[in-house]
Amino acid sequence: MRRTMLYLPGNNPNMLLRGHLFGADGLILDLEDAVPRSEKSSARILVREVLKNRDFDWCEVTVRINGLDTELWRDDLAAVVPYGIHGVRVPKVETPQMLKDIDDALSSLESMASVPVGTTKVFCLLETALGIWNAYDIALASRRVTAIIPGGEDLAADLRTSRSKEGTELEWARRMMIVAARAAGVDALDTAFPRVGDEEGLRRETEFTKQLGFDGKSVIHPNQIPIVHEIYDPTEAEIESAKKIVQAARDAAARGLGAISVDGRMVDLPVARRAEYTLERAGIITGRGR
Repeated sequence: MRRTMLYLPGNNPNMLLRGHLFGADGLILDLEDAVPRSEKSSARILVREVLKNRDFDWCEVTVRINGLDTELWRDDLAAVVPYGIHGVRVPKVETPQMLKDIDDALSSLESMASVPVGTTKVFCLLETALGIWNAYDIALASRRVTAIIPGGEDLAADLRTSRSKEGTELEWARRMMIVAARAAGVDALDTAFPRVGDEEGLRRETEFTKQLGFDGKSVIHPNQIPIVHEIYDPTEAEIESAKKIVQAARDAAARGLGAISVDGRMVDLPVARRAEYTLERAGIITGRGR
């Protein structure tokens, strides 16, 4: 489950050591935008040592490396891949070839570190118009790709606009992302909400992107986590309804029936699948896989 993935600055030892206590589903140890150029090397060492010596409990742990347009990304990968991270978050992915370069580098590092090749997953940040346009091909470029994420500030800048409270400038890109992710069979994770003190704005945006079909949201402050979780967690009413639908669908299948009625509503295969997904998110049944 990836309802929330919390960014932790790679040059902040206090946040790196305490970040897993805030309850996010995942952590992003950030070596890119959160770290000034003058601190890149020291942050890389700090993140490496934290990974070597820290238990993050059940959190999914990823590292945002520096972009492939810099000379830093290979050193970033070499520092973190041997220590059992779940994945890397790659910024400004624009073409499938970039995924092939990352894949080759990861495979080489995994082999040298005796990590099973393919273990390290890739989360693609699509932060330019070209990246959004190529979203589907990027998602299929490597079996390591597990999620695609639209950009926020960088994407708005590339579109020659700015972030608004309404988020209208990102709406088409978000819709494109959902279609590409579902077609490719990977997760779609939304970009972070930038205004930390605007809880109502966060709630409004998260409700909208959940309705679009996103699987979760990046967050930049611990206070954002419970709001996003509240929105993504199924309500008791939704869970009970889903249980009835799934059971009725199973009973109907056993009797060789097609569509059936539950509480006056026609239930066919797509409705049953949505109900199963609700129960998966509630932790009541195990996902059937893609």
